[in-house]
Amino acid sequence: MSNSDASGPTEWLTLPDVAERLGETVGRVRRFLDEKTLLAVRRDGVRVVPADFLAGNRPLPSIRGTVILLQDAGYDDDEIIDWLYSDEPELGHPPIQSLLAGRKAEVRRVAAALL
Repeated sequence: MSNSDASGPTEWLTLPDVAERLGETVGRVRRFLDEKTLLAVRRDGVRVVPADFLAGNRPLPSIRGTVILLQDAGYDDDEIIDWLYSDEPELGHPPIQSLLAGRKAEVRRVAAALL
C-alpha cells in the first residue's frame, strides 16, 4: 500500500507482509503491536505498519520507547505516526529520519518536551 501524502510513510505493510519480512508469524507481529515494539493504524479498514518501522528482519529498535513516550504525552497511534513523519523544527526534519539514522536520544528529548 502506498500513501500519496508527502508527509507520511511512503510504504505501508499489512500484518502478513510484516510477518513475512520479519520471518515471524502474524501472531508474533500482533505481540509486537501489543508490546509497542511496532505500531499499526487502520487504512481502508486494514491494519498497516509503516515499512520504515522495520530494520531488516527485525523491528526498528528505537520505535518502542518513542511510542511509549508519545502515548504518555496523550498521542494516539495515528497522531504518533503523523508526528514521526512531520517536520519537527527542533530537529530540522521529521523525527523518523533521526530514528532511522540511530539518533533516538534527540527524538526522545523532543518527544519528552511534549509531556
